[in-house]
Amino acid sequence: MNKLETLRSVFGHDRFRYGQEELVDALLSDHDVLGVMPTGAGKSICYQLPAVMRSGVALVISPLISLMKDQVMALNAAGIRAAYINSSLTLSQQAQALRRASEGEYQLVYVAPERLTTPAFMAFASSVEISLVAVDEAHCVSKWGQDFRPGYLQIAAFVNALPERPPVAALTATATSMVRKDIIELLQLNHPKVMLSGYNRPNLRFVSLKPTSRISALMSFLEKRKNQSGIVYCATRRTVEQVAHTLQAYGFSAAPYHAGMSAETRHRSQEDFRYDRVRIMVATNAFGLGIDKANVRFVLHYQMPTDLENYYQEAGRAGRDGEPAQCVLLYGGSDVYRGRWFIKNRRANPDLDERDRLILQERDEERLKQMTFYATSRYCLRHFILHYFGDPDAMERCENCSVCSGDPFYRGLSTKRRPMLPWEKNWPTPLPPETALLERLNTLRKLIAQRSHKPAFLIFSNTALKEMVCARPVDTREFMNVNGVGKNKALQYADAFLAVLRDGQTPEMALQRYEAALGAGKANRKRTD
Repeated sequence: MNKLETLRSVFGHDRFRYGQEELVDALLSDHDVLGVMPTGAGKSICYQLPAVMRSGVALVISPLISLMKDQVMALNAAGIRAAYINSSLTLSQQAQALRRASEGEYQLVYVAPERLTTPAFMAFASSVEISLVAVDEAHCVSKWGQDFRPGYLQIAAFVNALPERPPVAALTATATSMVRKDIIELLQLNHPKVMLSGYNRPNLRFVSLKPTSRISALMSFLEKRKNQSGIVYCATRRTVEQVAHTLQAYGFSAAPYHAGMSAETRHRSQEDFRYDRVRIMVATNAFGLGIDKANVRFVLHYQMPTDLENYYQEAGRAGRDGEPAQCVLLYGGSDVYRGRWFIKNRRANPDLDERDRLILQERDEERLKQMTFYATSRYCLRHFILHYFGDPDAMERCENCSVCSGDPFYRGLSTKRRPMLPWEKNWPTPLPPETALLERLNTLRKLIAQRSHKPAFLIFSNTALKEMVCARPVDTREFMNVNGVGKNKALQYADAFLAVLRDGQTPEMALQRYEAALGAGKANRKRTD
């Protein structure tokens, strides 16, 4: 298959997004690449598609265990053989994964940078054909970036030690010109194809306000979004606990997440959020890098972060499916004092000398100043962000932020609630036919997710469900042509979803078709074995 056929059949997309094809072509031609693309722009496709098309195994260097797990789960759902190797696995499980990778069972292997130089991994990497090396969150290699990680400095030496140097892909969502320069130099990229696809996320609405009461503003915002999935970021662990407990007391589906919790409790909170058992995650930035959940409809910062890099990366976890989403910042004067305290008391990096430490502190103070300017801006918030990152397409007005709308205090946060009239409580509102069908598909997706122990968004995205309603496929071939389906998902889910779309069955009846297909698949595998 060529690249477009692979994109359609394997990943379920009928065309590339802006910037993707150029990076894919470069990697298929053995060239290094640097891609700076906003969250939700499809960075993963840029290396996953070449990994599927090239021979050998692709190594994906990723900073967080949760990100690896999400990516591998999504790849396996699409029929792509992938695995991760990290500390969540026992030593025997790690050895088994490396053995299977050596035998050619995986097309992609995800690994943390610190694991690259271990004897076992070096022995594996030296004994197999490496199709490419992808460095996710590549800004972590730069000490001038917001998430400097010393382990990233080992990547260039690891790549150069391989028997044959594969093409290297460096990808990130946020990188200033200084950080981009560092990425190219420190990863030793060879004349890379550089793609800056811009930082704009048109589907995100940006809001900044200074409320009299943060908790009242938060609850007013959430009152209209009880059925939506979202993240509330807080600056401290104590605030996370207070906000989460308050929301729970008022009947909101919320869970806390911060580094002071046990690993087991954090994992449970994260899984509950991923599987939509909990709607709202209240967290510090420990709930962070690369959260790959497509249906997050809002990200609200309860307190102001210390810099725009982290703010935009965290806010960008909203609306990854391309649907409209809200990015709200609650700002107060105490945030500036708290930010200065964090900067002065931040743990010193042992890899930095005193001169660099002072330079970084000055840089962080300047970043805090810019963050404060954003929070209090009287001009377009989107323009402020795009201009800060050096985006040449920064517009003067976006008409999709709280400033451009002419309402810096955001009309959606009214604290007054009209009491429901007695007869309204028991009278369901009739749904239009299209909305009713979408609801049935949504219910079927939820039932299949529960049955298969997968997050609902990994079955199909909200955008794919809406396209099904518009396209009304009548057979498997037409179903596979829905954007976001692909061959593997069509084989798994077409019968069930067509039962609703074409035959008008209930989600519960359609689930039986999925279970029947699942049983038939298991029986066929047993006969094959």
